[in-house]
Amino acid sequence: MNRGIFKSRKGMVCDMYPIVRSGQDRNVICRHRVETEDGSGLEYLTFPLLEGTGVVRHLFSTRLGGVSRGEFASMNLSFTRGDREEDVLANYGRIAGILGCSLDDMTASHQTHTTNIRRINREDRGKGISRPRDYENVDGMITDEPGIVLVTYYADCVPLYFVDPVRRAIGLAHSGWRGTLGRMGECMVRAMERTFGSRPEELYAAIGPSICRECYEVSRDVAVPFLEMLGEDVAAVGKNPGKYQLDLWLANRRILEQAGIPGDRIAVTDLCTCHNSGYLFSHRASGGRRGNLGAFLMLES
Repeated sequence: MNRGIFKSRKGMVCDMYPIVRSGQDRNVICRHRVETEDGSGLEYLTFPLLEGTGVVRHLFSTRLGGVSRGEFASMNLSFTRGDREEDVLANYGRIAGILGCSLDDMTASHQTHTTNIRRINREDRGKGISRPRDYENVDGMITDEPGIVLVTYYADCVPLYFVDPVRRAIGLAHSGWRGTLGRMGECMVRAMERTFGSRPEELYAAIGPSICRECYEVSRDVAVPFLEMLGEDVAAVGKNPGKYQLDLWLANRRILEQAGIPGDRIAVTDLCTCHNSGYLFSHRASGGRRGNLGAFLMLES
C-alpha cells in the first residue's frame, strides 16, 4: 500500500489517503486535494494524458470531500440511491467549484448498461443535475460545444474518456461488462467519427478507475464471449469452479486499439475500486450499499 505526500492548491503539504495501486507508472493518474471550509479535504483524480491535450477540463471523483453521511459518505453523486437531495447537490457544488462551472453547465447520463450514445448540446445543460432529464437509456455522451460538462456514474464499472483536440470534440461513456461486450469504446469512436469527423488516430482516451481482474469474478457464460472476441488473456480461470477473473481494463484497451486509437494515446487506470473501497465506491465490496462516483469532462472555450 502506497502513501503519498502532495501539495494542495493552497500550497499546504498534506498527507494523502492511503490507496492500493496496481501499476508501476505513478503518472497514469494524478491525485489532487483541495481544502474545504469544513476541513474535510476534497480529493479527486485526473489523467495527465488528457490534460496534455490542452482543450479539456476533467476529473474523476473519490469518496472524500463531500457532505453525505453513512454508507454514502462523503462525496456521493447519485440522486437515486437514497441519499438526501440537498447533500448530493452540495457535493455537485464542490465539484463545480473545482471545474470552474455551475450546476447548470452539467449534463448527466441515464445509465442502463446499453451502448446508446447521445449528442449533447446547449439545450441539454443542467439535465439530470439541476433539472429533469427528457431522455433515458444513455450510457455514452458526446459534444463539440465548449462549457458543457458531461457527467457519468460509477461504482466498479469502467469510465471511458475521449478527447479530439483537432476537431475539438469530447466523449464520456459508462462501460460495465455488458457495455464492454457490446464494444462501447468502439461505438464511441464511430459516433465521434460520424458526428464530428473525428479520426481515431487523432483521439486521446482514458480508462478510469474501476474493478480490477483480481477482484472481478464472473461466470463462464460471461467470460467466454470475451475470450472469443478479444483473446485468451482478457480472462483467467478463477479460484472457484466455473468462474473466471475478467480484466475489463485490458478488454477496453484492446477494443479502443482495434477501433484505431494508438496505444500511446490511451491511458489505463491503475486504481481498483474494490481494492480501494474506502477511497472509491465499490458495488461489489459494499454489497450494494454505497453511493456513486462521477466522471466529469468539459471542452474548454
